[in-house]
Amino acid sequence: MADKPSLYTGELKDTPLGNLWLAISDQGLAAINWSKSQAEFEAYLVKHFKRPVEYKPKMTAQAASEIREYLAGKRRHFTLLIDWMILRPFQQAVLRATYEIPYGETRTYKEIAEQIHRPRAARAVGRAEATNPMPLVIPCHRVIGTDGKLHGYGLGEGLKTKEWLLKLEGALIA
Repeated sequence: MADKPSLYTGELKDTPLGNLWLAISDQGLAAINWSKSQAEFEAYLVKHFKRPVEYKPKMTAQAASEIREYLAGKRRHFTLLIDWMILRPFQQAVLRATYEIPYGETRTYKEIAEQIHRPRAARAVGRAEATNPMPLVIPCHRVIGTDGKLHGYGLGEGLKTKEWLLKLEGALIA
């Protein structure tokens, strides 16, 4: 772990979703998490990314600012760099397709599977979305079931949060 570059963390307090923890690598955004404490978030980062972690809120200031603007309805597009290399190849393909979903629109798990040329992998797409380390910025809340309903969401209060985010964006929900 000592030879891997650090992740830098900071906290975004008092958002409509509660307090969020952010992690940035030298390559860009690495994680957004709803951990209860700094220790819990850092343990998550070490377990999942096997890198040293340093608390440096100044490194996460731009991400915090953009996320706060988004949650206030004042930002529709993020300008943050994303560290795509922290993701496994399949998850990277899924989340890159998810990242391209425009503000206020939705796609189904099946549509994402077809877009990445894995038409029978809708369930695997769901798993990749469920383990998205950068929700909000990589908008997995915009991915819904083929039945038009909301299925699963790990940030905040789950489906209630997913619905809130879609309403914030003006997306139609069945």
